[in-house]
Amino acid sequence: MKFHQSLVISAAALAFSATAAFAQTTGPQGETATPSSEVTVSDELAASLQGQGLTAALLWHDQSDFVNAVTAGATDEFERLGIEVIITTSAAFDAATQRSDIETALVRSPDIILSLPLDPVTSAAAFQEAREEEVALVFLSNLPEGFEHPADYAAIVTDDLFQMGRQAADALAASIGEEGTVGWIFHDANYYVTNQRDNAFRTTIETDYPNIEIVAEAGISDPARAEEIANAMLLRNPDLSGIYVTWAGPAEGVLAALRANGNTTTRLVTLDLSEPVALDMVNGGNVVALVADEAYELGRAMAAAGARQYAGEETPPFVVAPAITVTADNIAEGWMQSLHVDAPASLTGN
Repeated sequence: MKFHQSLVISAAALAFSATAAFAQTTGPQGETATPSSEVTVSDELAASLQGQGLTAALLWHDQSDFVNAVTAGATDEFERLGIEVIITTSAAFDAATQRSDIETALVRSPDIILSLPLDPVTSAAAFQEAREEEVALVFLSNLPEGFEHPADYAAIVTDDLFQMGRQAADALAASIGEEGTVGWIFHDANYYVTNQRDNAFRTTIETDYPNIEIVAEAGISDPARAEEIANAMLLRNPDLSGIYVTWAGPAEGVLAALRANGNTTTRLVTLDLSEPVALDMVNGGNVVALVADEAYELGRAMAAAGARQYAGEETPPFVVAPAITVTADNIAEGWMQSLHVDAPASLTGN
């Protein structure tokens, strides 16, 4: 999943600290996670929805490979259920644009809306209009302020956040022989998604790998500063065995810093799929693994939750899709499993 600094929630909603040994992902209000595989629409319910002329709107925060994969998963599930997607929008990470998108969609009276709320406060007012019109709402990762389950929304659907961080730690540890020193570059913002992923990495290293020490850490809020932050970290710690970076965007800057320093030995692991970062990995560079979510599955589960709510079937409030570790050895399979598209030719040689 791609992130942006504007995607924040109040600190009061955060239940994860750097030293907490959480065993599983929890929601923005501490909700227990339900695997997305458990959120399904039965054949009987699907048959009952067919022919009703139901419609859906996909009101996204951005345009990206990730969003395209979520859209594909949702669209395929809606097609199975006989539900027509009548509008798809991108707010380009602008909360005011998203509010306008919601208002535009409501003119067309959709039965279901899938969306990632950009700002909890601004989004709440706009989505409340949808609730008043009894639209079934499913949210990706974020929750509008004051919304309660199940009265106001069907579910929040997101990554298995803890497993993403854990798998990143396992991959980096394996690449350095389970011993050495590492740097930890985390997202310096109160956003439960990145906070849980980042802290799961740290917790796993500290709990499971006694011969690995986190000797350098730095927070990042602006991905454009990643190279600068990495240069400072490497200046103080030139012999780091590995570095964790909160997601693939800033990881590109960290890679640039490693190259500028002539560093070919420090291993790098990050989250989310990125062609430039993956290209370094398949070419035997610093990157050893990318840990991704199953974005297509996120979309499928969101569509299923929306259809279930429309039909009066309750879905658990917080749903997570599996995490997968993508390496040079499984780049084609991993890309397909996550995004439901072929990996770029630059990565496979095809």
